[in-house]
Amino acid sequence: MKKLWDISPAVDATSAVFPGDTPYTQQSHFALGPECPVNVCRITMSPHTGAHADAPLHYAAGAPAIGAVALEPYLGPCRVVHCVDVGPLIERHHLAAALRDMPARLLVRTLRQARQSWEPFTAFAPATLAHLSTLGVQLVGIDTPSVDPATSSDLDAHHQLLQHDMRVLENLVLDEVAEGDYELIALPLKLTHADASPVRAVLRALD
Repeated sequence: MKKLWDISPAVDATSAVFPGDTPYTQQSHFALGPECPVNVCRITMSPHTGAHADAPLHYAAGAPAIGAVALEPYLGPCRVVHCVDVGPLIERHHLAAALRDMPARLLVRTLRQARQSWEPFTAFAPATLAHLSTLGVQLVGIDTPSVDPATSSDLDAHHQLLQHDMRVLENLVLDEVAEGDYELIALPLKLTHADASPVRAVLRALD
């Protein structure tokens, strides 16, 4: 059995969401008892809760919903790179030493310890994403809530993803993952009209 790394945060009522977004709540709908053979709960949440995949629809009107995007970017060889304490933006030079023979997926650790918080965090410089696209990168992932800074209103990094038809995973947990190459498995749900989907993101050791 190949080793697995679970890179998804726990999802519960303490999960941070963007200010004003829908918090996670869970209620009992059916309760196991003498007249009911099952427990069934009702969950309300933003699709951007926990580890999640943004759809192009999230940042462009009329763009594909998450249920319409191809699954290939979310499954396959990936590289994990550490960019801890590099400042507000991941610049191209922060990644330079790791970009040779790049696989199609790149995950970046920026935090010493993952946290679900919209406090200031490291995001991607838009030019970095543009450069990654020239190397054939189809998906980027990060251990913060967004590829754009928390205070961004233009979402320039997201629009680089749109321009280059790249996919993104946010809110990953990479604390226990060494730099190197792995297999990524992080499939979004087939939510037909949604702007994002939660994922159970894992890494698996390569042969």
